[in-house]
Amino acid sequence: MASINESTHEFDPYLAEGEVKHPDLTDPHFGHLITAMVTPFTKDDRVDYDAFEALATRLVDEGNDSLVVSGTTGETSTLEDHEKEGLVWAAKSAVGDRAKIIAGTSTNHTSHDLEMARRAERAGADGQLVVTPYYNKPSQDGVFAHFTAVANAADLPLMIYDIPGRSGIPIQTETILRLSEHPRIMSLKDAKNDITATTEVLTKTELEIYSGDDQNVLAWMAMGAVGVVSVTAHAAAPHFRRMIDAVLNYELREARIVHSELGPVIRGVMTRVQGAVASKQVLNWLGYRINTDVRLPLVEANQQEQALMLSDLREAGWDL
Repeated sequence: MASINESTHEFDPYLAEGEVKHPDLTDPHFGHLITAMVTPFTKDDRVDYDAFEALATRLVDEGNDSLVVSGTTGETSTLEDHEKEGLVWAAKSAVGDRAKIIAGTSTNHTSHDLEMARRAERAGADGQLVVTPYYNKPSQDGVFAHFTAVANAADLPLMIYDIPGRSGIPIQTETILRLSEHPRIMSLKDAKNDITATTEVLTKTELEIYSGDDQNVLAWMAMGAVGVVSVTAHAAAPHFRRMIDAVLNYELREARIVHSELGPVIRGVMTRVQGAVASKQVLNWLGYRINTDVRLPLVEANQQEQALMLSDLREAGWDL
């Protein structure tokens, strides 16, 4: 239950009545701002590691605490295993110890995930992001067994990714509570949009919860989440940094202002076309060395989609 911070006499969503702050909530292992990075490709469909390293460097310069590589936005489903491993190496080479690198290690084949977790660890990853096995639609016992096996496979902190819109099934609260007892399972990327379920997890576990939807960051942090794993932050990391810092400093008015400013940008990046497609298009418009190329079955934004995105960004005051 949230309470009043006696030192500041302000409402503190992280402070339970009669308790001190849990240190992981105010200084979370992966930080507060995380961008789920795109994977740039060359015109001949190779991973453009030079462009990727330049993007990783810029994102950290703009305030990211950690970066996710080979996640959904990184087109993980169409990356080869050696490319995923190479992206971890490249990210670590680019940012060093300035940010943590979280490797997307997920497929819907548990034994493959175990191997990818080990490869990510060997490549120098600081953590792994693991999504619910998709398409298979396992039972909750199967979900629990899958995450437990992956967590046991490598000495890496694990972030659960709960996104039923992509995986086909939610992770039930009871399953998350059981998984939270595993010493390597430290955090949850929550893209379920179920406030009641999220509140229960916040209340009953010490998991560090991140909003998995860019439009929910302010609301989720008000409940006690620690930050966001963002797509829109490719193009707006300083804005997300301002909003997060405002919440952490109890500056609600400032946080609401930035949240409103981000609204059209989030709409343009997240609702007009798939997020990897949109992010590459926006980065290209902004002059970064990122091709708009994506791998099938994704295709580049068509003219109508581009027009809608441009309208949203111009509504936000961007000069494009």
